[in-house]
Amino acid sequence: MMPTPSEPVLPSRDDPLIRAGSEVAGGPAGRRIRFGPSGAWWNPVRVLILLAVVTFALGLLQKQPCYDGGWFGQGSQYSKACYSDMPHLFTGRGFADGKVPYFDTTGDPNMPYLEYPVITGGVMFFAGTLARAFGGDTHDQQLWFVTINSLIMMACAVVVVLAVARTSGRRFWDAAMVAAAPVLALNGIINWDLVAVAIAAVGMMAWARRNVVLAGVLIGLATAAKLYPVLLLGPLFLLCLRAGRLVDFGKTTAAALAAWLVVNLPVMIFAFDGWKLFYTFSQERGPDFGSFWLILTQRGTNMSVDTVNTWVSVLLVLMAVGIAALALCARRRPRFAQLAFLIVAAFLLTNKVYSPQYVLWLLPLVVLARPRWRDVLIWQACEVIYFLGVWMYIESYAGPAGDHGKGLSQNAYHVMIAIHLLGILYIAALVVRDILRPEYDPVRRDGGDDPSGGVLEDAPDVFTLIPGDRAEFGAGPDYYSDQYDDKTYVPDVPGKVYK
Repeated sequence: MMPTPSEPVLPSRDDPLIRAGSEVAGGPAGRRIRFGPSGAWWNPVRVLILLAVVTFALGLLQKQPCYDGGWFGQGSQYSKACYSDMPHLFTGRGFADGKVPYFDTTGDPNMPYLEYPVITGGVMFFAGTLARAFGGDTHDQQLWFVTINSLIMMACAVVVVLAVARTSGRRFWDAAMVAAAPVLALNGIINWDLVAVAIAAVGMMAWARRNVVLAGVLIGLATAAKLYPVLLLGPLFLLCLRAGRLVDFGKTTAAALAAWLVVNLPVMIFAFDGWKLFYTFSQERGPDFGSFWLILTQRGTNMSVDTVNTWVSVLLVLMAVGIAALALCARRRPRFAQLAFLIVAAFLLTNKVYSPQYVLWLLPLVVLARPRWRDVLIWQACEVIYFLGVWMYIESYAGPAGDHGKGLSQNAYHVMIAIHLLGILYIAALVVRDILRPEYDPVRRDGGDDPSGGVLEDAPDVFTLIPGDRAEFGAGPDYYSDQYDDKTYVPDVPGKVYK
């Protein structure tokens, strides 16, 4: 017995962890469940919004020690794990003085201009203008700046959750893994990354809904907020090549480039020195927090910045080639979200820095690529450990004078880095397995193709590196069976041939 195409995939039936947990509340949804009317007030959209808002609000509550002085030298923002860039950049990048990003210098000789992409800078400038209007002294304006940006980030979090729900097709309840994510609460207001994450998530939703031009526009705008969304074009190229839909890819790419230029070109023309700092700063910085490059350098490996840049580029290219080979050699075409996760994960694994908020880049991609509560929670546990570890490491040398030496040692911090890297590799290994063995893919086990695929969904292959029949999957195991487990699923449907 399988759900009809009009019925949602319910976690208490589909996910082993949720099914086991549901026993305390009467067990999984039964065979005779009736889905409520579409006009019911407590529909899935409102439930997901409420869950996201509550999660984000808990994160704001966790930052409470810093509201009382931790950000301003009256306590430790590191030992309380409530650090945020926002109040510091309000004064350090000239927003307190009304300076215009990219056009005006910050007054800091080490960072003469704002080192963020244009859309992120625009959000910061908007929030800074409101903070100066509502606030009194500088301290009050800083709090207003954080409050305004927190509301913007909360709105972005809600957008991400709804976009994941819409991209997931019948699996819209998978978005609850984003809405209830501990990393969303802990990392939501460290920086402005949720702006890019939200735009990119809506771009993936647009692609899933077969609007290839709008998807390109949004990917271009997301890249104007943070660099990583441009990586999404790589998986799209590979999948469109395999499905013979390069015209659609061309439209998406052209729209992305046009949108990026519309936002960036005016600043490039009239404030080039300020505009280029983001890109030159990324190249000139050395190994930093969260990367295995930092482990190597702190353990005595002497490498110049140019050498590290070269190795980063080489390793990323090698990983990208591996992902391309996987995409073109797999017996069944991978899902868009799977390849998107793998390329962004490769970028983060090889990058010179892993700031704690970068986990937000992966959050919607992990949920779309491997929608299993157990695996998502294991990965997030690794990231929460790293979140706590990085602040305790900084506390050991940058906290209040009396607290120096009370945080993590360098060796202990290296262990924290290794844990977060292993967490990403764990999800990546599962995704690669799902691509090579689609019968293990939670999304495809009911016979569907790729709800995030858009124009690629159910399209025949026209180009692969390994010729052969496409692996076909129809109805999977009994959807309501208590015996289902990811490890024991063996396709066995009369009349179907599994290759």
